[in-house]
Amino acid sequence: MAKTDSWKQFNPPEEACRVLQNAPSVTVFESVDQLINAACGGEDSSFTEIAYDIPGKGRVLEATAARVRNGVAANYVEPYMRRRDPDCMVIGDKQPTNKATYQDRFGKDFEEVREETFQWLEKQDVAVFGFVSGRREMGMDSMVIAPANAGFFALGLALLQGIVALKDLPKDFKPKSIIYVAPPFRHTHFDGRQIVVHNRLDGLHELFSYNLYPGPSAKKGIYGVLLGLGEKEGWVTAHCSTVRAVTPYDNEVTIMHEGASGGGKSEMLEQAHREPDGRFLLGKNVVTGEVRHVELPRSCALYPVTDDMALCHPSIQEENGKMWLTDAEDAWFVRVNHIDDYGKDLNLEKLTAHPSKPLLFLNIDAVPNGRALIWEHIEDSPGSPCPNPRVIIPREIVPGIIEDSVKIDIRSIGIRTPPCTQEKPTYGIVGLFHILPPALAWLWRLVAPRGHANPSIVDTEGMSSEGVGSYWPFATGRRVDQANLLLDQFLKHTRTQYILTPNQHVGAWETSFMPQWIAREYLTRRGGRAFKEDQIKPARCPLLGYALYQLQVEGHMIPRWFLQVDTQPEVGKEAYDVGAAQLTEFFGKCLADFIDEKDLNPVGKEIIECCLNNGTVDDYEKFIAR
Repeated sequence: MAKTDSWKQFNPPEEACRVLQNAPSVTVFESVDQLINAACGGEDSSFTEIAYDIPGKGRVLEATAARVRNGVAANYVEPYMRRRDPDCMVIGDKQPTNKATYQDRFGKDFEEVREETFQWLEKQDVAVFGFVSGRREMGMDSMVIAPANAGFFALGLALLQGIVALKDLPKDFKPKSIIYVAPPFRHTHFDGRQIVVHNRLDGLHELFSYNLYPGPSAKKGIYGVLLGLGEKEGWVTAHCSTVRAVTPYDNEVTIMHEGASGGGKSEMLEQAHREPDGRFLLGKNVVTGEVRHVELPRSCALYPVTDDMALCHPSIQEENGKMWLTDAEDAWFVRVNHIDDYGKDLNLEKLTAHPSKPLLFLNIDAVPNGRALIWEHIEDSPGSPCPNPRVIIPREIVPGIIEDSVKIDIRSIGIRTPPCTQEKPTYGIVGLFHILPPALAWLWRLVAPRGHANPSIVDTEGMSSEGVGSYWPFATGRRVDQANLLLDQFLKHTRTQYILTPNQHVGAWETSFMPQWIAREYLTRRGGRAFKEDQIKPARCPLLGYALYQLQVEGHMIPRWFLQVDTQPEVGKEAYDVGAAQLTEFFGKCLADFIDEKDLNPVGKEIIECCLNNGTVDDYEKFIAR
């Protein structure tokens, strides 16, 4: 690591130069190994506290970091800091946006706090390194300036986005985005809240991170940078996991799974969890206690492509009626709240317990020099485990990882659903999976329900929307521009099949993520072929597209009530219709944001009007020919 003026090789912007010239010391990091030592307090240290002196409060401990055998385990003192606040983003500039601006939220221009941030950083020992947001030729040169004691935060960023050694730095490297990290401002300026400010300047996207949880900044903040770039250039960074599934008979299908936080993106890359006797637990009835299993001797082989962010860049598209994508990240930010005991997911447990490269664990209870285990979740309070334990896994160590771009056969979207019963009707009326017409699939992405009991964010009550493509919480510009970019994908790529899958519940049945795992196994065995008219029927709720008449996997018939929730005796048509009305009302509320947008694609406007007028599945089929 260099402690000279080697930072000048990054060609930083004027304000960054000022900070780096005036700071007491500047450490330029060039590798993950160097950052691991920094995260733990030094090469000979196994534990450190990350704390700051706050005027009027004294020393405030933000987090601790411990060196463990399989990487670094970092933990936050406040339970609030252990997951992303959905209202953390504000826009500091005056460019077009539908997001809350700094002026709106705090009643003043951002420039004053921006200058205070630079002044604070000038008085700190700082760390700096360069990276590429996205991929070279599909992203932008970037850098970070952070207080030197925030090594675990820098480590998370370097794992997620990469780190460029000075010897590998292109001569024309010039940051088009930069992250400034100033954790004390959470206390001094923002009443303890997570705040991330995006400040879009001509030729430079500044991102000010006023907290140390990497989700809103190192992860989703960079996502916002890529979305802003795509908005200007006419392409999308999709919010999805992607997997190539191969059956025991060598059928190959590539599935792209989208959805709001908690919608099953990481789980789509996992093998279905088996019972001790090898069966799949299809579900447990919350009313009767009955359980149903499925026996599947062999699962599909899984070859992961993306975990959360996918570049749908024009340079990789081919004229074959299907969309192509590639990963936007160097590592995956994997949530492991569902791994609550040894043996739940042996592949992931082995990968994280004995990795070939060091990992960063967040919200995992581990001791210095011990081994971090992904089912040992830190507790928010006695007996209440943190719902958002995470591990950052370099994609290069993921078994079977696909490095190249891939074409998408099936495009799925997930929703967390509550139980639905006659006594308590809810929107948990989604069957094991539904087939969607393209126009309706586009609407689901405009709405992107966050759904039931979301584990990844602070606000988990009721149903709320993550909006356009489920990535709207991270976008900085206008909603209508992203809606048009998404619709363009649906209009161009007409050979893709679209499905909707729930998780957690199917009507009165508690299912965890089994619906999407069964859908993946079944659809891959079909080879991605389209369904015939006698195999599907319009769902009772038009927003759910088509339901299946029957589903058989390896000779095992799935009960019809898992496919058509209105046939469940614990639900029935009356409770189902109450849930359908909840969905319809929710869609109407969310889509009202678009109907008056003068720049909306006319086809999109017609699709939205169809929904607001209670259109049928046949009506949706007419908009986009297949």
